[in-house]
Amino acid sequence: MPFVAPPARQRGIALLVAILLVALATVIAAALAYDNAMTARQTIATLDYNQALLVTQGTEAFAAYGLQQTYRAQPSLTDTAQPWAEPIGPLTVSPGVTLQAHLTDLQGRFNLNNLVASNGVTINAQQLVAFRRLLTLVGLSPRWADDWVNWIDKSPTPAIPGAPADSAYEEMDPPYQTPNLPVTSSSELLALPGFGRVRFERIAPYVTALPVGTPLNVCTASPYVLDAYLGHTQFSANPRQFARDRAAAGGCFPTVSEFETAYSDTMPSTSNPAGGAAGAPQTDFQQLFSQSSQWFRLTSRISSGPTRFILYTVLYRDTNGMVTPILRSDTPN
Repeated sequence: MPFVAPPARQRGIALLVAILLVALATVIAAALAYDNAMTARQTIATLDYNQALLVTQGTEAFAAYGLQQTYRAQPSLTDTAQPWAEPIGPLTVSPGVTLQAHLTDLQGRFNLNNLVASNGVTINAQQLVAFRRLLTLVGLSPRWADDWVNWIDKSPTPAIPGAPADSAYEEMDPPYQTPNLPVTSSSELLALPGFGRVRFERIAPYVTALPVGTPLNVCTASPYVLDAYLGHTQFSANPRQFARDRAAAGGCFPTVSEFETAYSDTMPSTSNPAGGAAGAPQTDFQQLFSQSSQWFRLTSRISSGPTRFILYTVLYRDTNGMVTPILRSDTPN
């Protein structure tokens, strides 16, 4: 039987179907290749992060050992001349993986939770005055201290005239509530209406969030924090000279006795300390300041090939010198 060619229209449809099948197969192949590539990258990223976490845990153990040894040598003193203050690295911990780390004494910063007493109601007059001064020293309005008191105290109404009430936060878009209790991160300052990132970056190096009543270590405190309590620019007028003086001292600078003398001459009055709110009686110097520390932050920078990780760990050293990791985070504050 002689061969009969299909009509031209049928040949065109067959060619179109073939083209569509090839295009579909190409799309499927590309999608599978993309999924495989993403899965491989996710796997590598997960492995790198897990490796970084293990390196951080090893660094925590090393830092804990150093803090323990420092405590055994000088249990009543924590200053920047001690070995814990020396940075680590860069060290090669395994092929392609390097580590840099350093410890920060968190008790050398102003504790935001100290503005309100442990009962959640009483304003600590000296701490409030000091925080207002610290804000002024870094170029911010002292009114943010009043707003912060309302953020952490238990009262739904402002303890300080002019500060926003709790209801003001509930009327925002989106609405949120004040914690009315001590915080665990200084970044909660960003929740104050209008505070913003720029203001936070100015104050962040000088503040922390520790348990209520944790004293300031004058041996490691910033000159700005020290002057916030003194009420004049004795140390912060020339921060570089302050750093040189502290390094030259080879130990605690200023000493507790030196700072106590300067502080007693400028101790703020508690009469009407909060612009109308009743404040606490004067707190003893020994409760406000110390020359030893229990709270530290470990910063670990791990490089694994082209990948970089920065992890932060809050370490607590108890009265026996034992060190415990309390909190790990990808952010410093």
